[in-house]
Amino acid sequence: MPEPVQHICILGGGFGGLYTALRLNALPWSPEHPVEITLVDQRDRFLFAPLLYELVTGELQTWEIAPPYLELLENTKIHFVQQGVEAINLGDRQVTLSDQRTLTYDRLVLAMGGETPVPPVPGVAEHAIPFRTVEDAYRLQQRLQALEADQAEKVRVAVVGGGYSGVELACKLADRLGDRGRARLVERSENILQSSTEFNRNAAQKALSDRNVWIDLDTSVEAITADTLTLKYREQVDEIPVEIVLWTVGTQVLPLIAALDLPHNDRQQLQVTPTLQVVDHPDLFALGDIADCKDAEGQQVPTTAQSALQQADYTAWNLWASLSDRPLLPFRYQHLGEMMALGVDNATLTGLGLQLDGVLAHVARRLTYLYRMPTLNHQLRVGLNWIEKPLRDWLSP
Repeated sequence: MPEPVQHICILGGGFGGLYTALRLNALPWSPEHPVEITLVDQRDRFLFAPLLYELVTGELQTWEIAPPYLELLENTKIHFVQQGVEAINLGDRQVTLSDQRTLTYDRLVLAMGGETPVPPVPGVAEHAIPFRTVEDAYRLQQRLQALEADQAEKVRVAVVGGGYSGVELACKLADRLGDRGRARLVERSENILQSSTEFNRNAAQKALSDRNVWIDLDTSVEAITADTLTLKYREQVDEIPVEIVLWTVGTQVLPLIAALDLPHNDRQQLQVTPTLQVVDHPDLFALGDIADCKDAEGQQVPTTAQSALQQADYTAWNLWASLSDRPLLPFRYQHLGEMMALGVDNATLTGLGLQLDGVLAHVARRLTYLYRMPTLNHQLRVGLNWIEKPLRDWLSP
């Protein structure tokens, strides 16, 4: 006699959540173990976040990097619900959505990602633009278009945060604005890309220098207004004129996750076992930015898109195993290297014995990301467009 339907609810449609759902759909579920898979996200589109910078320069279009969930999940057994999450009742195994509907689960996957923290610095919340979502990119685009249409001699842009996101964004903005732009990168520590390799740091320094991006190191932001940025370097405070401030500093766990009565670390990430189950809660799985994970070898897993993609495979397998009386697999993280865009047609790629920069790295980065896009159909559509685009540009008058 078939068992009752088991409900798997996945909260968050980023790399961790969407790829877990797609992998679950492809696993060989037995009729004796029927399941329903529900994916919940407040937005209608998945975002391939590493390519978000290409929207700034117009190298890529929104549909290429942010396809609708309904398109990606077509011809699957995955049910998509576009809603925010209001509450999670662990005792009753229920999720309350923003429209007050409730979803009951047998297994819950927490993959809601993080958000850019807003520090107690005057003006950040009102005037700084984060760069994490398609909506952030649109907001930046609108501001740039208005300034470019103006008669001002210079467009002054400051990017706060010298990590991967800040460096990539500064290079893209500098390329878009050209001689009319005056870009600045602000970093509190002594160097940019502190967690990266020396090769990447050197390549980034050269790319920023070639684009005349001013780098402020050991510098903190004291205040932001509609047209000024106040910086503090050691004991010196300067107020400089600026049209746009981008804020790319840090990631924090969503308050909903931080408030759950579950094991957290000091950053409010959920503590998980190597099987990606929340400690002492085998019916809960967590991955991506919200998970404090050490893998089967005891190494700390970084909160990157690369990690979330790898975790998704294991999460899906372990969900399937836990519902079909099979052994679960401990996660083993493999660092496959780093890729970083450093302007138009320029990138770096390190890993697996390779160190590339320039156009060749740019092509390799694009092809790698094409391969990692969520469905074969989307890969084919995007790949064909990338092949045809140079021909269209050449034929256009």
